[in-house]
Amino acid sequence: MSKIVKIAIDAMGGENSPKKIIDGILTSLKSNSENYFYLFGNESEIKKQLDKNKSLNKYCEIINTESVISDDEGPLTAAKKGKNSSMWKAIEAQKENKCDITLSAGNTGALLVISRLLLSTIQGINKPALAGLWPSKNNLNVMLDLGANIECNEKNLLDFTIMGSALYKSLFNNITPKVSLLNVGQEEIKGNEIIKKTFSILKEKKTQNFNFAGYIEGNQIMDGDTNVIVTDGFTGNIALKTAEGTANFLTKNLKISLNKLSMLLSYYSLKKFKERLDPRKYNGAILLGLQGPVVKSHGATDYIGFAYSIEMCNKIVKSNLIEKIKTHLIDIDH
Repeated sequence: MSKIVKIAIDAMGGENSPKKIIDGILTSLKSNSENYFYLFGNESEIKKQLDKNKSLNKYCEIINTESVISDDEGPLTAAKKGKNSSMWKAIEAQKENKCDITLSAGNTGALLVISRLLLSTIQGINKPALAGLWPSKNNLNVMLDLGANIECNEKNLLDFTIMGSALYKSLFNNITPKVSLLNVGQEEIKGNEIIKKTFSILKEKKTQNFNFAGYIEGNQIMDGDTNVIVTDGFTGNIALKTAEGTANFLTKNLKISLNKLSMLLSYYSLKKFKERLDPRKYNGAILLGLQGPVVKSHGATDYIGFAYSIEMCNKIVKSNLIEKIKTHLIDIDH
């Protein structure tokens, strides 16, 4: 019998919660029934949604919490005042080994601060990073950091490389990834001093856990020639938001620009293209570098996007991501 993955969910975080949380769980169970969910939040509101889908009761347990961290609360304020919140209690349950992983669609800054406070970092890692999935011509890339760290040094970028490669191997059946540094050019002389130092370090490192492929430019992210793209959080977040905006612009304006006849003739191609760019399929940023895994779902995603983030949680736990990261750290130091 397969091991049950126990997921602690901040059931009040994000738009349209807890309804989308419950709908997302229901959707995820259609393809995978190996998960058990601990739902932290307002018991009466969660129960109201569960009562509409009574089959979920055997997969869920509600833990009532007194408060919710709002999206407009500052991270430090949330950390000080949020000890009775659904987000805090969910992460705390993981700290106490009652759950394997935490999932929230709530306040990103608060989630980062509270996760670091409660779970602490893996030895040797001083800056956790947010990693996300990115569509490419061949399959999917992992990219990090997506906004957790505005300023990074070469040690941080090396850590991101190690953690990103471990994540890729966890999600894609232990395939050894090709790793690239995001830069303003592909020549070794280009870029700031930090990225050039990181390049030199990675070029000299010998490891079986990833292959270093050098620099990659922003217009090559989706070419499919690399699997893990490493950058600082400032650059990564801008790249992410630009890509999301471009994808939304393309899918919305294609419908407007095509007339009815061309829409009919190109329906299947357009549908396939739209599905390829659907951000819900890539929902879920992973906070790497802590003693336990934490996944951040996009606050505005719907239940389908949330179901994809549940699937990601399952893969992360099943593949022992944290142990992979620790093993990779040891390997790179020798």
